Amino acid sequence: MAAVFLLLLLLAFVSPTVARYTPDWMSLDARPLPSWYDEAKVGIFVHWGVFSVPGFDSEWFWWHWQGEQPPDPKCVSYMSKNYPPGFSYPEFAPQFHAQFFNPDEWADIFKASGAKYVVLTAKHHEGFTNWGSPYSWNWNSVDTGPYRDLVGDLGEAVRNRSLHYGLYNSLYEWFNPLYLDDKKNGFKTQQFVMQKLLPELYNMVVRYRPEVIWSDGDWEAPDTYWNSTQFLAWLYNDSPVKDTVVTNDRWGAGCACKHGGFYNCEDKYTPGQLPKHKWEKCTSVDTLSWGYRRNMKLKELMDLPVIIDDLVSTVALGGNYLLNVGPTADGAIPTVFEERLRGVGTWLETNGEAIFATKPWRVQMENSTVPVWYTSKGATVYAIITARPPTTTLRLLSPKTSAATKVTLLGRLSPLPWAPVYPNAALTILLPELPFTPAQAWTLKLDNVQ
Repeated sequence: MAAVFLLLLLLAFVSPTVARYTPDWMSLDARPLPSWYDEAKVGIFVHWGVFSVPGFDSEWFWWHWQGEQPPDPKCVSYMSKNYPPGFSYPEFAPQFHAQFFNPDEWADIFKASGAKYVVLTAKHHEGFTNWGSPYSWNWNSVDTGPYRDLVGDLGEAVRNRSLHYGLYNSLYEWFNPLYLDDKKNGFKTQQFVMQKLLPELYNMVVRYRPEVIWSDGDWEAPDTYWNSTQFLAWLYNDSPVKDTVVTNDRWGAGCACKHGGFYNCEDKYTPGQLPKHKWEKCTSVDTLSWGYRRNMKLKELMDLPVIIDDLVSTVALGGNYLLNVGPTADGAIPTVFEERLRGVGTWLETNGEAIFATKPWRVQMENSTVPVWYTSKGATVYAIITARPPTTTLRLLSPKTSAATKVTLLGRLSPLPWAPVYPNAALTILLPELPFTPAQAWTLKLDNVQ
């Protein structure tokens, strides 16, 4: 017994204490990204708020109508033709009814898309919170409009389907008087940060335990104004999600593509080559807006082949793919968005093996006759073809083959005939009749190649 006690004492003595992150970028940037995020690959972004009521222009409608100078004439005309003189933007909030919002139906659609995480706008630049924030009196979804906790209701439904749940939060608020005072003072004062932003952020994290905090609206002021490093140190050290939470890079002017967890760099960011740091591409089915537009046209939407090509190229270059939809003010996901999401899910049912939990290969892309993107998992390489080949043979120049090399088409059990192009290098594959898929993309699985 004494020997056992001595051994435990020695183990306690030599066991390293858990390192704590300090509120500086050198320490915070060194935090390893929780593994679930890189393995997940595909997420759904949801932009929903008071801006969904006018459903015109974009989620920036309020700013384009009454913030920027000169105001956007399209937005001014829309208001003058459809609303009485003197109508104010906050008067849209009571019309944000969300009467058809069924979180279980939404979560079923997101699950069917194949996505592994969902990110909802908890608060956009308009300052309206989709939960009962005690720091946003009468400008939140519990006090007006839907009269319900949208963040909490969707979070429960999403997690019940084993999906990770994240929240988008805008740091700045266009017309908050406290923020405007700080801005007028050259951001030398922090009334907005101390009285509104930080208390609300802490409350949101403790209440909802988001596994993604997707920060935005940071660019007008430095991270020192937002107290970003102090918040992130608490998030990583002491918050209820300290071991699983991931964050992006929008924490102050100059932080994008430089500091934070994963990098967004900019909206719809597409790197030309394999980045050294984990990144995410956020993009929207509606190419002209993140929020719902009542006047969107089919030609302005990404079709399924474009989405899949975008997803595949993003994952091949080491990124995650966050695809956005904008629900209506009454809480419905437009049918055309649902169709796109279910189409992605159908493709992933067959081809997800080449996407989820993969790593970039030594070569990411080649384009001999059709575009081919590569991913890898252990000793297996996947070649994803994003256009139908013109002939029944396909030449891949990058893989190095051996006698043990085996080629299969995902969704088909029997191996495909192939022949080397050069000794132990490149191969020509005899393709079967490729099955019809609306996504126009197929995956070849290559075992025992280098």
